[in-house]
Amino acid sequence: MANISTIQAKAKDKATTPQPIPLVKNDPIKAKVPFRGGGFQPKSLGLLSPIVFITLISLWEVGSRTGFISNLVLPAPSEAFEAFMQLARSGMLWTHLSASLQRLLIGWSLGSMLGIFVGLLIGLSSVARAGLSPLVSAIFPIPKIALLPLFIIWFGIGEGSKVATILFGTFFPTVIATYGGVDNVDRNLIRMGQSFGLSKSSIVRKIILPGALPAILSGCRISASIAIILLVAAEMIGAEFGIGAYILLAGSLFAPDQLIAGVAMLSIMGLCFAWLIGRAEKFFLSWR
Repeated sequence: MANISTIQAKAKDKATTPQPIPLVKNDPIKAKVPFRGGGFQPKSLGLLSPIVFITLISLWEVGSRTGFISNLVLPAPSEAFEAFMQLARSGMLWTHLSASLQRLLIGWSLGSMLGIFVGLLIGLSSVARAGLSPLVSAIFPIPKIALLPLFIIWFGIGEGSKVATILFGTFFPTVIATYGGVDNVDRNLIRMGQSFGLSKSSIVRKIILPGALPAILSGCRISASIAIILLVAAEMIGAEFGIGAYILLAGSLFAPDQLIAGVAMLSIMGLCFAWLIGRAEKFFLSWR
């Protein structure tokens, strides 16, 4: 009887004791879940951009050499490069490039600084918003190159009219991007700063400006492209030196290789501006 009682007790304990569940291979419970919290952060793909660029240039060169692309319509990249080297050997490359860079940097810098100042004023002041916002919205759609004859009357045929055209064209997109960035700053952060007793200047400096900076830099990127477009248009009217004047002369001489070389210089200039603004974004927006 004792043995039967002992066996029954052991069986009862075994029944009440939880038994380990055998693990199955590739059990989804134990499988490693991939991290999905990257927030769609862009990844650096290394040499992909140069590969795409070299592939397009190579196809263009092959098409020109095989006759698939007429040289009268679109010269080969090698011919455009040779025209660029001739311009460099003649010493005129730096003459045209320095004239364009001077106009571009002065006009874009002044237009961007004034645009950021007025944009912050509109974003932070109800009086400025009521008075200036309708004016900006009314003038912004006007093609700025259409005002170049008026600028020539005001500032003369020299550098003043060209710089004014670039300044005027970059001012308005920077204004709109700046006060749009100010409006998109999280109001809860501003209320939190007010509840901690921060002054208005501290709130602007520590909360509003960092929050609006992504939109401001995006506006600067767009205005830089607009500035290059207006630079070419302004130099085609009454300029002796500059990339726009060089392109106009190449077109009048029906020299498509020189024209492509001038367009390539504008493209490189745009890439340099984009790279500089991208570095500024990484430096000032590292907190993101």
